[in-house]
Amino acid sequence: MTVTDTADKDRGATAAAAAPPVKCLVWDLDGTLWQGTVLEGDLPVLRPGVRELLDALDRRGILHAVASRNDHDQAWPHLERLGVAEYFVCARIGWGRKPDAVKDIAERLNFAIGALAFVDDTEHERAEMAARLPEVRVYTPEDIEHLGDRPEFTPDVVTADAAGRRRMYQAGMARDRAREAFDGPDEEFLRSLEIEMDIARATEDDLHRLSELTLRTSQMNATGVHYAHDDLVRLIAEPGHEVLAVTMKDRFGSHGAVGVVLLRTDTPRWHLKLLATSCRVVSFGAGSLILRNLLDQAARNGTGVVADFRPTERNRVMEIAYRFAGFEDAPAGATEELPPAEDGVQRLHAAPDRQPPERAVTVRAVRLGPDAEEDA
Repeated sequence: MTVTDTADKDRGATAAAAAPPVKCLVWDLDGTLWQGTVLEGDLPVLRPGVRELLDALDRRGILHAVASRNDHDQAWPHLERLGVAEYFVCARIGWGRKPDAVKDIAERLNFAIGALAFVDDTEHERAEMAARLPEVRVYTPEDIEHLGDRPEFTPDVVTADAAGRRRMYQAGMARDRAREAFDGPDEEFLRSLEIEMDIARATEDDLHRLSELTLRTSQMNATGVHYAHDDLVRLIAEPGHEVLAVTMKDRFGSHGAVGVVLLRTDTPRWHLKLLATSCRVVSFGAGSLILRNLLDQAARNGTGVVADFRPTERNRVMEIAYRFAGFEDAPAGATEELPPAEDGVQRLHAAPDRQPPERAVTVRAVRLGPDAEEDA
């Protein structure tokens, strides 16, 4: 092992201790993913342990991508021939710099740069990556055998959504291509997707993913408060509290769990303590769909809704969703029955108001209030 290889390992270990878990592993091809060089006419063979690592990380919800100096039309068919093409959600195969390719992959996946890792057999490629994108963790092909044992590749919990993350991202990319090709108004495109939203009481199996949503979502989190798994377990058992899980799917596949709602219905006005949705479904107006359903159900019960909202620089889109749904600054006396708001939290109020049926999206929701055992 060279001094540079040792430095690479040290950098990886240091980064692993300081950085969040890896969400995407970016692979070089020649000499890394496979043995052989495509442009020299070799017939590539997968490096030992590669297929097993691809599969293991995929089942943990860690995505794979490619950044390779190669001819795309020559290299990609080898990934298909070797039976591993399906694992890769992004491929940047060309002659540009690999740090640029990795940065592009991060932007395409909407990941922070520090959530990516990179494996390459060439010392100067690893050095350039470390110099230009120091947040990216860098590994050598010799690391492959034990990479799956490292803590940065070992999530504490693998939720059902995580296990299907690669398929959700691939479906999302197919959805984006369909949107680009669609010639017509946005509402017609949404209708063509055959979107279905389900709002249901959370079960124990949902809670890790819902806790993750409250932690990772900042643009579409109404208060920025993180609820740990145990917090949600406690709220489910607390009378008058609802913990709701929101899922979505369409003709391209499942979006998985995309939203969490924490609601009190034992107060004169229902108290919406938290609404958080995944950024993946912002373009479908998921937050507005949820709010309209809650307002309609509250109106059926003869009451309005008071919502907690903490404005930040990042959640402006969520504030717009609240305002368009009819929420205004709470009038005097509208929140007397609630505990005092935390510092920085505003109380927004919406009066009882029945909502028209959704036209572009099918929404199925558990009935809330006195007839809670029935479905809406």
